[in-house]
Amino acid sequence: MKTVKKVVLAIVIFVVVITGASCIVITGENEYSLIRQFGRIDHVVSEAGISFKIPFIQSADTLPRQTLLYDLSPSDVITSDKKTMICDSYILWHIVDPVKFAQTLNGSVAAAEGRLDAIVYNSTKNIISSTSQDDVISGRNGALSQAILENIGTSLDQYGIEILAYETKKLDLPSDNKAAVYERMISERDNIAATYTAEGSSEAQIIRNTTDMEVTVMLSEAEREAAILIAEGEAEYMRILSEAYNDETKQEFYSFVRSLDALKLSMQGGNKTIILSPDSPIAQIFYGK
Repeated sequence: MKTVKKVVLAIVIFVVVITGASCIVITGENEYSLIRQFGRIDHVVSEAGISFKIPFIQSADTLPRQTLLYDLSPSDVITSDKKTMICDSYILWHIVDPVKFAQTLNGSVAAAEGRLDAIVYNSTKNIISSTSQDDVISGRNGALSQAILENIGTSLDQYGIEILAYETKKLDLPSDNKAAVYERMISERDNIAATYTAEGSSEAQIIRNTTDMEVTVMLSEAEREAAILIAEGEAEYMRILSEAYNDETKQEFYSFVRSLDALKLSMQGGNKTIILSPDSPIAQIFYGK
């Protein structure tokens, strides 16, 4: 009897332990716990820690709550100007509604990645197919990624998932036509540079012509002002001379000085011989008359 009691007690303890263990739900820091009752989702535990469920009636499943990385396969896309490019990209995503995720995708991350692959690829193809190759290349600073995310819009809401970021690892030309495209781009840049240079030279010539005209006008004005000042100075000089030699004694001295000046001017050069008539004003100086 004691042995039977011990066995029964052991069985009871075992059942209690199993039942108690089946009541406990441990939710990790980066997990959702879905509590199901008869196959239907009863509630979701999103806080990390220990919670409880009804044993044998309710069950618990877990879903990732952290940010997930999905690397898309490289694919060919065609731009609006019919140029083929190779796009290799990846996305960061997470589950925002675990109930929808479980109901539409059976809680499968692989199934979610399959939907993401199709939706993101279609959006990438649509955006690039409506964009020229040059704009695609220049849009790698973030504009292209933003356009692709905006094109996806709310189409992933039905699955309870959200894309946090879309980035291109590689957006390049096929190796067989890289050289031709690069040469065309270099030629276009050279043409743009030549246009800027021609416009700059034209503007510089206009500035030079304007400056030369302004300098000519300024020199003309300066010469006119100088001529006026010289004329005024000569007039003032003549007035002063007129006042200085206003009487006869000063007039005689003035005539004497003028005669000496005339004699000095006539003796320029190597020939210093002067022939004067007796009645010449200069000769009169030497005669003392």
